[in-house]
Amino acid sequence: MQAHPLSENIFKLIAESCSDSGNEAYIIGGYVRDFFLKRLSKDIDVVVIGDGINAAKILADKIPGSHYAFFKNFGTAMVKTEDYEIEFVGARKESYNKGSRKPQVAVGTLAYDQLRRDFTINTLAFSLNKGNYGDMIDPFNGLQDLNDKIIRTPDDADLTYSDDPLRMMRAIRFASQLNFQIEKKSFEAIKRNAERIKIVSQERITDELNKIILSDVPSLGFKLLFDSGLLQIIFPQFTALHGVEYVNGKGHKDNFYHTLEVLDNISKTTNDLWLRWAAILHDIAKPPTKRFDPESGWTFHGHEDKGARMVSGIFKQLKLPLNDKMKLVQKLVLLHLRPIVLAQDVVTDSAVRRLLFEAGDDIDGLMLLCHADVTTKNDFKKEKYRKNFELVKQKLIEVEEKDRVRNWQPPITGEMIMQTFNLKPSREVGVIKDALREAILDGKIKNDYNEAIQFVIEKAKEMGLTPVS
Repeated sequence: MQAHPLSENIFKLIAESCSDSGNEAYIIGGYVRDFFLKRLSKDIDVVVIGDGINAAKILADKIPGSHYAFFKNFGTAMVKTEDYEIEFVGARKESYNKGSRKPQVAVGTLAYDQLRRDFTINTLAFSLNKGNYGDMIDPFNGLQDLNDKIIRTPDDADLTYSDDPLRMMRAIRFASQLNFQIEKKSFEAIKRNAERIKIVSQERITDELNKIILSDVPSLGFKLLFDSGLLQIIFPQFTALHGVEYVNGKGHKDNFYHTLEVLDNISKTTNDLWLRWAAILHDIAKPPTKRFDPESGWTFHGHEDKGARMVSGIFKQLKLPLNDKMKLVQKLVLLHLRPIVLAQDVVTDSAVRRLLFEAGDDIDGLMLLCHADVTTKNDFKKEKYRKNFELVKQKLIEVEEKDRVRNWQPPITGEMIMQTFNLKPSREVGVIKDALREAILDGKIKNDYNEAIQFVIEKAKEMGLTPVS
């Protein structure tokens, strides 16, 4: 039997602190919701009928080693302990103007505070007050909605989403994370208010989008984003994948739903956000590269190269990090066809060597992406691909052990070439370096100094260069 959530000592200390400050207080929101969902939560939200800042200060004084911070303009305070982050906020009554999601705030009651919250499942509250300590206050049947797996707003849905349009993203995020249904009236309100998302900062939108992507089955959230009209506004490049075009009776697969299947597939094997982004973007350039050939039908030649070049623009647009995470996604988008091509043909050492050279330490992530990209419904083809992939993986191990080309560094550097032939930085140095690299990748020579220096001397001789004595 699950213990009452307020049985822990921390809640008794919070209750004492609020009582000492002369205010009623309640545990509300995510902590209460997650208790009933049997999910561990370390974030505790306390709504105080009065001054929450003073109550937080009293609590911090009661807990040695805790950290206290307050934000006077917002009427909030935070106490961090070793185990919890406890946020105190005064009960508020909010009103919004049309052009902003920042509310005008006045002192409110618990009832007002619960009414202004986004969803009924987040209105659940436990009393911290003497006389009814631990009693649940559930005016909007949030517990029933939790049991029924329903996302519903406590107030009028149009007003809720228009006042704070980020709540539309949050509704879909909760539905995706929890595998809940959004109430029909609430979802229709999201459709009506979708354009309002434009007043929300890109950072806040992307934060919710990333949480959807990290869901167990992220396609659930993306389908809701698409059906609501939000995806078309926040990520139009992705919605461009949607649909099938026919010419002379020849069509192609719907790349939108294919991509969502790839995303779900890779999500079964990794929680890495950036590998999931690589799945989302692996075919992103298919719309601009789509061509119809009367003989072969629809083609998407070069979509991997164009897609890799599109990644930086999409990351800038979505305010995603423009660092090594972006470069990883670019690399995987660029290379995502290579293991598939290898798996369809004779797997040569040279081809595997080049793949290892280009993928480096990201080879394992690339192989995960390629496995996920096999979405054929033909069982024979699927089994064939899987067997060939295993062959490729074994070949990768063998070649790496033998030739050591992952994160390859040349055994002869450009500086060594310049010293050997008394050269300054020049085209000749680059030609010799490129020839050496190709010789090693093609397996003409081993990846060691002795064979490399002999090759360099021979190549230089062909170019009319002689080593200095």
